[in-house]
Amino acid sequence: MKNREAVIVGVADVPLKDGKVLTPMSVLQMQALAARDALFDAGIAMRDVDGLLTAGLWGNPGPGLLPTVTLSEYLGIVPRFVDSTNIGGSAFEAHVAHASMAIEAGRCEVALITYGSLQRSEVSRNLAGRPSVLTMQYETPWGAPTPIGGYAMAAMRHMHEFGTTSEQLAEIAVATRKWAALNPAAMMRGPLSIEHVLKSPMISDPLHLLDACLVTDGGGAIVMTTAEHAKALGRKAVHVRGYGESHTHWTTAAMPDLARHAAAEVSGREAFTMAGIGHDAIDVVEVYDSFTITVLMTLEALGFCERGEGGAFVSGQRTAPGGTFALNTNGGGLSYAHPGMYGIFLLIEAVRQLRGEAGERQVKDAVTALVHGTGGMLSSGATCILSMR
Repeated sequence: MKNREAVIVGVADVPLKDGKVLTPMSVLQMQALAARDALFDAGIAMRDVDGLLTAGLWGNPGPGLLPTVTLSEYLGIVPRFVDSTNIGGSAFEAHVAHASMAIEAGRCEVALITYGSLQRSEVSRNLAGRPSVLTMQYETPWGAPTPIGGYAMAAMRHMHEFGTTSEQLAEIAVATRKWAALNPAAMMRGPLSIEHVLKSPMISDPLHLLDACLVTDGGGAIVMTTAEHAKALGRKAVHVRGYGESHTHWTTAAMPDLARHAAAEVSGREAFTMAGIGHDAIDVVEVYDSFTITVLMTLEALGFCERGEGGAFVSGQRTAPGGTFALNTNGGGLSYAHPGMYGIFLLIEAVRQLRGEAGERQVKDAVTALVHGTGGMLSSGATCILSMR
Protein backbone atom coordinates (compact mmCIF):
# COMPACT_ATOMS: atom_id res chain seq x y z
CA MET A 1 0.00 0.00 0.00
CA LYS A 2 1.21 3.50 -0.80
CA ASN A 3 2.26 5.67 2.13
CA ARG A 4 -0.34 8.26 1.16
CA GLU A 5 -3.04 6.38 -0.69
CA ALA A 6 -5.79 8.60 -2.11
CA VAL A 7 -9.41 7.64 -1.47
CA ILE A 8 -12.86 9.07 -2.05
CA VAL A 9 -14.56 9.71 1.27
CA GLY A 10 -17.57 11.90 0.45
CA VAL A 11 -20.04 12.50 -2.40
CA ALA A 12 -23.20 14.53 -2.92
CA ASP A 13 -25.46 15.88 -5.64
CA VAL A 14 -28.05 18.65 -5.65
CA PRO A 15 -31.71 17.48 -5.64
CA LEU A 16 -33.73 18.24 -8.76
CA LYS A 17 -37.39 18.19 -9.69
CA ASP A 18 -38.35 17.71 -13.33
CA GLY A 19 -34.74 18.32 -14.19
CA LYS A 20 -34.52 21.70 -12.45
CA VAL A 21 -33.21 22.91 -9.10
CA LEU A 22 -35.87 23.07 -6.40
CA THR A 23 -35.37 26.79 -5.73
CA PRO A 24 -33.73 29.55 -7.79
CA MET A 25 -29.97 29.74 -7.23
CA SER A 26 -26.72 30.60 -8.95
CA VAL A 27 -24.24 28.04 -10.21
CA LEU A 28 -21.91 29.04 -7.37
CA GLN A 29 -24.66 28.40 -4.84
CA MET A 30 -25.31 25.03 -6.42
CA GLN A 31 -21.66 24.03 -6.14
CA ALA A 32 -21.49 25.31 -2.58
CA LEU A 33 -24.52 23.20 -1.61
CA ALA A 34 -23.03 20.10 -3.20
CA ALA A 35 -19.68 20.79 -1.52
CA ARG A 36 -21.32 21.28 1.87
CA ASP A 37 -23.18 17.98 1.62
CA ALA A 38 -20.18 16.03 0.32
CA LEU A 39 -18.01 17.37 3.12
CA PHE A 40 -20.71 16.44 5.65
CA ASP A 41 -20.74 12.96 4.13
CA ALA A 42 -16.96 12.84 4.59
CA GLY A 43 -16.99 14.27 8.12
CA ILE A 44 -14.62 17.05 7.05
CA ALA A 45 -14.95 20.80 7.57
CA MET A 46 -14.79 23.28 4.70
CA ARG A 47 -11.83 24.98 6.37
CA ASP A 48 -9.80 21.78 5.97
CA VAL A 49 -10.10 21.76 2.17
CA ASP A 50 -6.74 22.62 0.62
CA GLY A 51 -7.25 21.22 -2.86
CA LEU A 52 -9.92 22.50 -5.28
CA LEU A 53 -10.82 21.12 -8.70
CA THR A 54 -13.71 22.26 -10.89
CA ALA A 55 -14.80 22.59 -14.51
CA GLY A 56 -17.91 23.00 -16.57
CA LEU A 57 -20.86 25.08 -17.57
CA TRP A 58 -21.19 28.12 -15.38
CA GLY A 59 -24.64 29.36 -16.18
CA ASN A 60 -25.72 32.45 -18.05
CA PRO A 61 -23.86 34.64 -17.38
CA GLY A 62 -20.94 32.96 -15.60
CA PRO A 63 -17.79 33.96 -13.73
CA GLY A 64 -15.68 33.53 -16.84
CA LEU A 65 -12.15 32.26 -17.14
CA LEU A 66 -11.06 31.78 -13.51
CA PRO A 67 -13.29 29.01 -12.13
CA THR A 68 -11.18 27.84 -9.18
CA VAL A 69 -10.34 31.42 -8.20
CA THR A 70 -14.01 32.44 -8.23
CA LEU A 71 -15.19 29.32 -6.45
CA SER A 72 -12.53 29.40 -3.75
CA GLU A 73 -13.48 32.98 -2.90
CA TYR A 74 -17.14 31.98 -2.73
CA LEU A 75 -16.38 29.02 -0.48
CA GLY A 76 -14.02 31.05 1.68
CA ILE A 77 -11.01 28.76 1.26
CA VAL A 78 -7.40 29.24 0.19
CA PRO A 79 -6.31 26.05 -1.59
CA ARG A 80 -2.68 25.12 -2.19
CA PHE A 81 -3.51 22.78 -5.07
CA VAL A 82 -5.94 23.77 -7.84
CA ASP A 83 -7.01 22.29 -11.16
CA SER A 84 -9.56 23.62 -13.64
CA THR A 85 -8.77 21.14 -16.41
CA ASN A 86 -11.71 21.00 -18.79
CA ILE A 87 -11.73 18.20 -21.35
CA GLY A 88 -15.52 18.03 -21.51
CA GLY A 89 -17.63 15.36 -19.84
CA SER A 90 -14.53 13.36 -18.88
CA ALA A 91 -13.04 16.23 -16.85
CA PHE A 92 -14.11 14.89 -13.46
CA GLU A 93 -12.61 11.44 -13.97
CA ALA A 94 -9.41 13.29 -14.86
CA HIS A 95 -9.84 15.39 -11.71
CA VAL A 96 -9.99 12.25 -9.56
CA ALA A 97 -6.73 11.14 -11.15
CA HIS A 98 -5.09 14.53 -10.64
CA ALA A 99 -6.33 14.80 -7.05
CA SER A 100 -5.00 11.30 -6.37
CA MET A 101 -1.56 12.30 -7.59
CA ALA A 102 -1.64 15.52 -5.59
CA ILE A 103 -2.69 13.78 -2.38
CA GLU A 104 -0.14 11.00 -2.78
CA ALA A 105 2.59 13.56 -3.43
CA GLY A 106 1.63 15.57 -0.34
CA ARG A 107 0.47 18.58 -2.34
CA CYS A 108 -2.84 18.62 -0.45
CA GLU A 109 -4.65 16.72 2.30
CA VAL A 110 -8.29 17.20 1.32
CA ALA A 111 -9.33 17.67 -2.31
CA LEU A 112 -12.79 18.95 -3.24
CA ILE A 113 -14.09 18.36 -6.79
CA THR A 114 -17.23 20.27 -7.81
CA TYR A 115 -19.51 20.86 -10.75
CA GLY A 116 -22.65 22.89 -11.33
CA SER A 117 -24.88 23.78 -14.25
CA LEU A 118 -28.23 25.52 -14.67
CA GLN A 119 -28.49 24.39 -18.27
CA ARG A 120 -32.22 23.63 -18.13
CA SER A 121 -33.33 26.53 -15.93
CA GLU A 122 -31.41 29.14 -17.88
CA VAL A 123 -31.51 27.49 -21.32
CA SER A 124 -27.83 28.33 -21.29
CA ARG A 125 -26.27 25.76 -23.58
CA ASN A 126 -25.96 26.71 -27.23
CA LEU A 127 -26.59 23.57 -29.24
CA ALA A 128 -26.48 25.31 -32.60
CA GLY A 129 -22.74 24.97 -33.05
CA ARG A 130 -19.33 25.24 -31.45
CA PRO A 131 -16.92 28.18 -31.80
CA SER A 132 -15.45 28.24 -35.28
CA VAL A 133 -11.87 27.80 -34.15
CA LEU A 134 -9.25 25.45 -35.53
CA THR A 135 -10.87 22.97 -37.96
CA MET A 136 -14.35 23.64 -36.51
CA GLN A 137 -14.45 26.58 -38.90
CA TYR A 138 -14.98 24.03 -41.67
CA GLU A 139 -17.91 22.35 -39.89
CA THR A 140 -19.97 24.87 -37.91
CA PRO A 141 -21.03 27.03 -40.92
CA TRP A 142 -22.69 24.03 -42.58
CA GLY A 143 -25.21 23.66 -39.78
CA ALA A 144 -24.56 20.18 -38.42
CA PRO A 145 -26.37 20.03 -35.06
CA THR A 146 -23.85 19.98 -32.25
CA PRO A 147 -23.01 17.66 -30.66
CA ILE A 148 -25.55 15.12 -31.90
CA GLY A 149 -24.55 15.55 -35.54
CA GLY A 150 -21.06 14.21 -34.92
CA TYR A 151 -22.34 11.30 -32.87
CA ALA A 152 -24.86 10.52 -35.58
CA MET A 153 -22.03 10.32 -38.10
CA ALA A 154 -20.18 7.95 -35.78
CA ALA A 155 -23.31 5.82 -35.40
CA MET A 156 -23.87 5.70 -39.15
CA ARG A 157 -20.27 4.67 -39.75
CA HIS A 158 -20.48 1.99 -37.05
CA MET A 159 -23.63 0.65 -38.68
CA HIS A 160 -21.94 0.63 -42.08
CA GLU A 161 -18.81 -1.17 -40.89
CA PHE A 162 -20.27 -3.62 -38.41
CA GLY A 163 -23.97 -3.99 -39.14
CA THR A 164 -25.02 -2.34 -35.89
CA THR A 165 -28.75 -1.63 -35.84
CA SER A 166 -31.02 1.05 -34.43
CA GLU A 167 -32.72 -1.68 -32.41
CA GLN A 168 -29.41 -2.50 -30.72
CA LEU A 169 -28.87 1.15 -29.83
CA ALA A 170 -32.41 1.27 -28.46
CA GLU A 171 -31.57 -1.66 -26.16
CA ILE A 172 -29.24 0.70 -24.30
CA ALA A 173 -31.89 3.39 -23.79
CA VAL A 174 -34.44 0.82 -22.61
CA ALA A 175 -32.06 -0.88 -20.17
CA THR A 176 -30.98 2.46 -18.76
CA ARG A 177 -34.60 3.50 -18.24
CA LYS A 178 -35.17 0.32 -16.23
CA TRP A 179 -32.39 1.39 -13.87
CA ALA A 180 -33.91 4.88 -13.68
CA ALA A 181 -37.24 3.33 -12.64
CA LEU A 182 -35.43 2.13 -9.49
CA ASN A 183 -34.03 5.61 -8.75
CA PRO A 184 -36.45 8.09 -7.13
CA ALA A 185 -34.16 10.96 -8.16
CA ALA A 186 -34.28 10.12 -11.89
CA MET A 187 -36.11 12.56 -14.16
CA MET A 188 -37.50 9.93 -16.55
CA ARG A 189 -38.85 6.79 -14.86
CA GLY A 190 -41.77 5.71 -17.03
CA PRO A 191 -41.82 2.50 -19.06
CA LEU A 192 -39.81 2.52 -22.27
CA SER A 193 -39.66 -0.01 -25.09
CA ILE A 194 -37.46 -0.46 -28.12
CA GLU A 195 -40.46 0.47 -30.25
CA HIS A 196 -40.86 3.74 -28.28
CA VAL A 197 -37.24 4.64 -29.03
CA LEU A 198 -37.52 3.83 -32.72
CA LYS A 199 -40.76 5.79 -33.07
CA SER A 200 -39.44 8.87 -31.27
CA PRO A 201 -38.55 11.81 -33.57
CA MET A 202 -35.41 11.45 -35.64
CA ILE A 203 -33.04 14.20 -34.51
CA SER A 204 -29.98 13.41 -36.58
CA ASP A 205 -30.13 10.22 -38.62
CA PRO A 206 -29.78 7.51 -37.30
CA LEU A 207 -30.19 8.91 -33.75
CA HIS A 208 -33.71 9.43 -32.41
CA LEU A 209 -34.83 11.70 -29.60
CA LEU A 210 -34.71 8.81 -27.13
CA ASP A 211 -31.17 7.93 -28.22
CA ALA A 212 -30.12 11.29 -26.78
CA CYS A 213 -29.41 12.43 -23.24
CA LEU A 214 -31.65 14.70 -21.20
CA VAL A 215 -31.19 18.45 -20.74
CA THR A 216 -31.26 19.22 -17.02
CA ASP A 217 -29.68 21.26 -14.26
CA GLY A 218 -27.27 19.51 -11.96
CA GLY A 219 -24.57 19.91 -9.35
CA GLY A 220 -22.29 17.48 -7.59
CA ALA A 221 -19.21 17.23 -5.43
CA ILE A 222 -16.59 14.66 -4.45
CA VAL A 223 -14.24 14.78 -1.45
CA MET A 224 -10.90 12.96 -1.48
CA THR A 225 -8.25 12.50 1.18
CA THR A 226 -5.76 9.88 2.36
CA ALA A 227 -6.78 6.37 3.39
CA GLU A 228 -5.26 7.05 6.80
CA HIS A 229 -7.36 10.19 7.27
CA ALA A 230 -10.52 8.37 6.14
CA LYS A 231 -9.86 5.61 8.66
CA ALA A 232 -9.43 8.16 11.45
CA LEU A 233 -12.75 9.73 10.43
CA GLY A 234 -14.47 6.34 10.57
CA ARG A 235 -15.72 6.73 6.99
CA LYS A 236 -16.04 4.12 4.24
CA ALA A 237 -13.17 4.77 1.87
CA VAL A 238 -13.41 4.08 -1.85
CA HIS A 239 -9.92 3.44 -3.17
CA VAL A 240 -8.71 4.79 -6.51
CA ARG A 241 -6.98 1.76 -8.01
CA GLY A 242 -6.27 2.97 -11.51
CA TYR A 243 -6.81 5.84 -13.91
CA GLY A 244 -6.00 7.08 -17.37
CA GLU A 245 -6.86 9.96 -19.68
CA SER A 246 -6.41 10.98 -23.30
CA HIS A 247 -7.88 13.00 -26.14
CA THR A 248 -7.50 12.63 -29.87
CA HIS A 249 -9.25 15.42 -31.77
CA TRP A 250 -11.56 18.43 -31.56
CA THR A 251 -13.66 18.30 -34.71
CA THR A 252 -15.51 15.41 -36.31
CA ALA A 253 -13.39 15.68 -39.45
CA ALA A 254 -10.22 15.20 -37.40
CA MET A 255 -11.51 12.08 -35.63
CA PRO A 256 -9.01 9.28 -36.40
CA ASP A 257 -11.77 6.71 -37.02
CA LEU A 258 -15.48 7.54 -36.90
CA ALA A 259 -16.35 4.05 -35.67
CA ARG A 260 -13.74 3.95 -32.89
CA HIS A 261 -13.45 5.76 -29.54
CA ALA A 262 -9.66 5.95 -29.61
CA ALA A 263 -9.26 8.15 -26.51
CA ALA A 264 -11.16 5.60 -24.42
CA GLU A 265 -8.89 2.85 -25.67
CA VAL A 266 -5.89 4.73 -24.28
CA SER A 267 -7.46 5.78 -20.97
CA GLY A 268 -8.98 2.36 -20.35
CA ARG A 269 -5.73 0.54 -21.05
CA GLU A 270 -3.86 2.84 -18.67
CA ALA A 271 -6.44 2.38 -15.91
CA PHE A 272 -6.51 -1.42 -16.15
CA THR A 273 -2.71 -1.61 -16.23
CA MET A 274 -2.38 0.61 -13.17
CA ALA A 275 -5.09 -1.29 -11.27
CA GLY A 276 -3.53 -4.63 -12.17
CA ILE A 277 -6.89 -6.34 -12.73
CA GLY A 278 -8.85 -7.76 -15.63
CA HIS A 279 -12.31 -7.01 -16.94
CA ASP A 280 -13.83 -9.91 -15.04
CA ALA A 281 -12.99 -8.17 -11.76
CA ILE A 282 -15.36 -5.26 -12.50
CA ASP A 283 -18.76 -5.50 -10.77
CA VAL A 284 -20.32 -2.19 -11.83
CA VAL A 285 -19.71 -0.08 -14.93
CA GLU A 286 -20.65 3.58 -15.22
CA VAL A 287 -19.91 5.10 -18.63
CA TYR A 288 -20.88 8.38 -20.24
CA ASP A 289 -24.15 8.07 -22.14
CA SER A 290 -24.61 11.33 -23.98
CA PHE A 291 -26.09 9.17 -26.74
CA THR A 292 -26.71 5.46 -27.07
CA ILE A 293 -23.87 5.16 -29.59
CA THR A 294 -21.49 6.65 -27.00
CA VAL A 295 -22.14 3.72 -24.70
CA LEU A 296 -21.75 1.09 -27.39
CA MET A 297 -18.47 2.49 -28.71
CA THR A 298 -17.12 3.02 -25.19
CA LEU A 299 -17.76 -0.59 -24.18
CA GLU A 300 -15.82 -1.69 -27.24
CA ALA A 301 -12.98 0.73 -26.60
CA LEU A 302 -12.64 -0.32 -22.96
CA GLY A 303 -12.35 -3.95 -24.02
CA PHE A 304 -15.56 -5.37 -22.61
CA CYS A 305 -16.24 -6.68 -26.11
CA GLU A 306 -14.41 -6.68 -29.41
CA ARG A 307 -14.69 -3.85 -31.93
CA GLY A 308 -17.90 -4.18 -33.88
CA GLU A 309 -19.49 -6.49 -31.30
CA GLY A 310 -21.04 -3.79 -29.13
CA GLY A 311 -24.49 -4.23 -30.65
CA ALA A 312 -24.57 -7.93 -29.85
CA PHE A 313 -23.07 -7.30 -26.41
CA VAL A 314 -25.92 -5.02 -25.27
CA SER A 315 -28.72 -7.04 -26.85
CA GLY A 316 -31.29 -8.98 -24.86
CA GLN A 317 -31.31 -6.34 -22.10
CA ARG A 318 -27.96 -7.58 -20.84
CA THR A 319 -27.24 -4.25 -19.17
CA ALA A 320 -30.65 -3.87 -17.48
CA PRO A 321 -31.42 -4.70 -13.84
CA GLY A 322 -31.26 -8.46 -13.52
CA GLY A 323 -28.91 -8.72 -16.50
CA THR A 324 -25.36 -9.99 -16.39
CA PHE A 325 -23.68 -6.59 -16.88
CA ALA A 326 -24.60 -3.81 -14.43
CA LEU A 327 -24.32 -0.58 -16.43
CA ASN A 328 -25.28 3.03 -15.63
CA THR A 329 -27.20 2.01 -12.56
CA ASN A 330 -28.76 5.35 -11.65
CA GLY A 331 -30.42 5.83 -15.04
CA GLY A 332 -27.53 7.65 -16.66
CA GLY A 333 -27.62 10.77 -18.77
CA LEU A 334 -30.35 9.16 -20.85
CA SER A 335 -32.91 8.96 -18.02
CA TYR A 336 -31.50 10.27 -14.71
CA ALA A 337 -30.04 13.70 -15.51
CA HIS A 338 -27.64 15.39 -17.88
CA PRO A 339 -26.63 18.96 -17.03
CA GLY A 340 -24.07 19.38 -19.82
CA MET A 341 -21.05 17.58 -18.33
CA TYR A 342 -22.20 14.35 -16.74
CA GLY A 343 -18.91 12.78 -15.65
CA ILE A 344 -19.09 13.69 -11.96
CA PHE A 345 -22.42 11.88 -11.57
CA LEU A 346 -20.89 8.66 -12.91
CA LEU A 347 -18.38 8.84 -10.06
CA ILE A 348 -21.00 9.67 -7.44
CA GLU A 349 -23.12 6.68 -8.47
CA ALA A 350 -20.12 4.34 -8.48
CA VAL A 351 -19.20 5.41 -4.95
CA ARG A 352 -22.75 4.85 -3.74
CA GLN A 353 -22.83 1.41 -5.32
CA LEU A 354 -19.53 0.41 -3.75
CA ARG A 355 -20.61 1.70 -0.32
CA GLY A 356 -23.91 -0.17 -0.58
CA GLU A 357 -25.97 3.03 -0.57
CA ALA A 358 -27.87 2.69 -3.85
CA GLY A 359 -31.17 1.50 -2.42
CA GLU A 360 -33.42 -0.53 -4.68
CA ARG A 361 -30.93 -0.37 -7.55
CA GLN A 362 -28.03 -1.70 -5.47
CA VAL A 363 -25.83 -4.20 -7.30
CA LYS A 364 -25.28 -7.16 -4.97
CA ASP A 365 -21.77 -7.62 -3.61
CA ALA A 366 -20.34 -4.75 -5.67
CA VAL A 367 -16.67 -4.31 -4.76
CA THR A 368 -15.02 -2.84 -7.87
CA ALA A 369 -16.36 -0.28 -10.33
CA LEU A 370 -15.13 1.17 -13.60
CA VAL A 371 -16.10 4.76 -14.40
CA HIS A 372 -15.49 6.33 -17.79
CA GLY A 373 -16.17 9.87 -18.94
CA THR A 374 -16.30 11.06 -22.55
CA GLY A 375 -15.94 14.65 -23.70
CA GLY A 376 -16.49 16.52 -26.95
CA MET A 377 -17.37 14.48 -30.03
CA LEU A 378 -15.83 11.27 -28.70
CA SER A 379 -12.82 13.56 -28.35
CA SER A 380 -11.59 12.87 -24.84
CA GLY A 381 -11.72 9.95 -22.48
CA ALA A 382 -10.85 9.48 -18.82
CA THR A 383 -11.22 6.24 -16.90
CA CYS A 384 -11.12 5.46 -13.18
CA ILE A 385 -11.19 2.06 -11.49
CA LEU A 386 -12.52 2.26 -7.94
CA SER A 387 -12.64 -0.39 -5.24
CA MET A 388 -13.68 -0.89 -1.64
CA ARG A 389 -10.45 -2.76 -0.93
